[in-house]
Amino acid sequence: MTELSRLYESEVREWCRQEGFPAFRGGQIFQWIHRGADWDEMTNLPAGMREALKQKAVAQPVRILQSRKSSVDDTVKFLFGLEDGNCVEGVLMHYHHGVTLCISTQVGCRMGCTFCASTLEGCIRNLTAGEMLGEILCANRFLGADTRVHNVVLMGSGEPLDNYEEVTRFFRLLREPDGICLSLRNVSLSTCGLVPQMYRLADEDLPVTLCVSLHAPNDTIRRQTMPIAQRYSMDEILKACRYYVEKTGRRVIFEYALIGGVNALPAQARELAGHLRGLQCHVNLIPLNTVRERKLNGVTEREVQNFLHELEQCHVSATRRREMGDDIAGACGQLRRSVLHDEAVQESGSERT
Repeated sequence: MTELSRLYESEVREWCRQEGFPAFRGGQIFQWIHRGADWDEMTNLPAGMREALKQKAVAQPVRILQSRKSSVDDTVKFLFGLEDGNCVEGVLMHYHHGVTLCISTQVGCRMGCTFCASTLEGCIRNLTAGEMLGEILCANRFLGADTRVHNVVLMGSGEPLDNYEEVTRFFRLLREPDGICLSLRNVSLSTCGLVPQMYRLADEDLPVTLCVSLHAPNDTIRRQTMPIAQRYSMDEILKACRYYVEKTGRRVIFEYALIGGVNALPAQARELAGHLRGLQCHVNLIPLNTVRERKLNGVTEREVQNFLHELEQCHVSATRRREMGDDIAGACGQLRRSVLHDEAVQESGSERT
């Protein structure tokens, strides 16, 4: 079955031609797909054609299995179901500047960062560009006709640059004129620091905001929590960041999860600032969500503010990330893991009976 949501409009038209349908129908199908419609809703296609298409192609490869709305801030956590039975997460957040959706790029993750729940079962597979688009289409349908997703962040489960070809195809799908037509300046990609792919992305003419998960003031500490630090040093990552700024004219965002007893001292803030001097960047401080499996603890609000103050004193642009969706397992990987755990318990119980 062909996944049509992965294809550009010209490719959908060509696919129709090869399957014996008029090529102009491909343009209609493409527009329907980007509205989140499935075959039965494509009412300007002949009924017989719709039935034939159902046997040949998938229009919408993603569906919402669960949605949990926060009682605190209207954040919505989605569990998205995929055609092969796998599931991934997304988070819908409401800000004054619009609606932001955090999407996943892989089922799981193989980067092994100790503070992230997404990586605990490893990476099962990459998502396709059509599945990433499908997460947005599901969210738009959920929101209704009056609003839609304005900003997209690739910060859910998975390392986007570990799925490079499909992620860059997804970016190009976003700016198709007859699709959802989302400006790539409203898109942010988070990476743990895959240096060769960072250089490659800088040369793609895809002006997304690059967000780098740094989470440490030096290589020694970074190696304690991020296996990728064994492969690429901070100096190599920062050199790639400077290249990205030079090529795109866009500042780089550094994500820094504050971990109690690991990387949250004022002296470590000053050390971090020394590395970032002269770089067009912003630091996003993230109080850690406790990961019980890794025995990692969060920090107090005073520790957060002390770290932030030190960065500001060193003239580094920095903010504390607003915490959203805490009451609905808002952090990446939490909802999927809880559902998988519940399913495992149910299967174990059925085997015993």
